[in-house]
Amino acid sequence: MAPLTLFGFQRSTYVNVARLVLTAKGVAFTFHDTETELGTPQHRARHPFDRVPVLQHGDFWLYETAAIVQYVDEAFAGPSLQPADVRERAKMHQWIGSLDSYFYPDMIFRLGHETVVFPELGIAGDEAVVRDAMPRIENELAVMENELKDGRHFIVNGEPTLADYFLLPTLTSLSVAPAGATLYGRCPLVTAWLKRMGELPSVMQFRASLPPRTPIPHARSWALHHRAKAS
Repeated sequence: MAPLTLFGFQRSTYVNVARLVLTAKGVAFTFHDTETELGTPQHRARHPFDRVPVLQHGDFWLYETAAIVQYVDEAFAGPSLQPADVRERAKMHQWIGSLDSYFYPDMIFRLGHETVVFPELGIAGDEAVVRDAMPRIENELAVMENELKDGRHFIVNGEPTLADYFLLPTLTSLSVAPAGATLYGRCPLVTAWLKRMGELPSVMQFRASLPPRTPIPHARSWALHHRAKAS
């Protein structure tokens, strides 16, 4: 089989979506840390928009997380992570879209950056950005809590799908934020979902492979050029 490499930095939410899916599918891959390469011509040759993740499978290159995980699910053996039922598959895409449009921007780009990522680097967080994000985060968690009220174990049906793997890194990062414990205290079903996901063998394997958590050095540039603003 052609060698497979995933490019990204360790704490990237979307990189970890791709790593989770690769692990869930049982696909062997090499992880290439791009921490010191972002913004360089070398990395722009992989990803013209200078982002992560990027997948290399032999002579095939692919960027954008949704494209990468769908390729991995369809190109490799093992149980499909996409429902066969057309309506369930549509729901899977609905939740991936919700993560991209609502959960990630509020929970990571706003709350996570301002209360975790920047303070780890000695950069003061913007409390106004956090105040703006909190009501939306509470609503996002309430929507997910309501979705799980029918007793299903995962967000679409009784088995984890790509949607669950998209949600997991963002919801895990939320638990690290100072407000995480309070937010999850109001959402027992989401908390139970997090526990079930954490008990999946593939998730346990992925987490065991991670290095100790450290600050994100290149996030200093985010404070200047890639930072949320209060409305």
